[in-house]
Formats: sequence, structure tokens, C-alpha cells
Amino acid sequence: MKKNMSGHLDLIDLKIIESLGENGRVRLSELAEVVGLSIPSVSERLDKLQKGGIIKGFTMEVDERQLGFDIHAFVRVRIDSSRHYKSFMEHVMKEEEIMECFSVTGEGSHILKVMTHNTASLEQFLSRIQSWPGVLGTNTSFVLSQLKKNKKICAEIVRKNLQDRQVLTTFDEKRSKK
Repeated sequence: MKKNMSGHLDLIDLKIIESLGENGRVRLSELAEVVGLSIPSVSERLDKLQKGGIIKGFTMEVDERQLGFDIHAFVRVRIDSSRHYKSFMEHVMKEEEIMECFSVTGEGSHILKVMTHNTASLEQFLSRIQSWPGVLGTNTSFVLSQLKKNKKICAEIVRKNLQDRQVLTTFDEKRSKK
């Protein structure tokens, strides 16, 4: 079982996370040089961050449009009550066009990030959603262009957040606990 590790991070861990956000394929030797530790120490920290659930994985980024997915859209869905939640989520998990699903406040209950080949395939997809039990309606917004996509976690912002919550461990504090 993965435990929350945010109280066991230090500035070196944050620098490792930030560096991996810039380049997930960075070599251990380069990472060790950036953070000023040996390769085995960096490897141990990476293992700790992965086992602790902070680093969930290393993925590639694909240009979906070059693969024929010309339509990107956000679909806001309204369901009539929480009794349809389980059924709704089962349908969501089966739909390949749904890239992400967010439970939200405000108008509607969920926002779906959707990718399809063309408007005809989007229309078919929307018809399927609207036939699901409990779905009262949908509202769709097409993505014209993506202006920003940031997968990098800024170490300084994380440091500030953890300090505000008083859970950031300094290297000196780690030593004193041993």
C-alpha cells in the first residue's frame, strides 16, 4: 500500500521531481549531477518516490492529431442523482474516447476530456453518453488550440506549499532523526 510521503520530502527530492518533469528520460548520472548526490543515492530516492506513490510512472507524450484524432473536446455531463454514479463510472471506464474524467462542482457533475477522429464520431459518442441511465444532458466545448500544457512540477511551488503545511523535511532534520 502506498502512503502519503509529502511529510518525508526534502529539497533534493523536489529537485529530482522537477528535473524529471523537464525530461522523464534523464540519465541517472545527469540527475545525480543536478542534485549533487551519487548515482546510488539518486536511485534510492527515485525508488522511494515511486514506492511512496509520488512518482506514478514515466510516460511518453504523443501528438494525437498526427494519429488522426482531430477533435478534442470537453463534455460537461449532468446526471440526475448519485444513485447513477456507479453505472455512470462503469460506462466512462469502457469508453476509449474518454481520456480523462473529472468530478466537478458547479453546473453538471462531471467533465470528460474526449478525443475523436471527426465530428461524426463525436456525434456518435455523444449519443451513447446521452443514452446512459441517469444522464440528463451534456454540454460540449471544442478545443480550437492548446495554448499551454505543463507536466513539469515546479520545485519552488511545492516547497512553498509543503512549508506552509509545515511538512517539508530539511536535510539537517533528517540527519538529526537518525
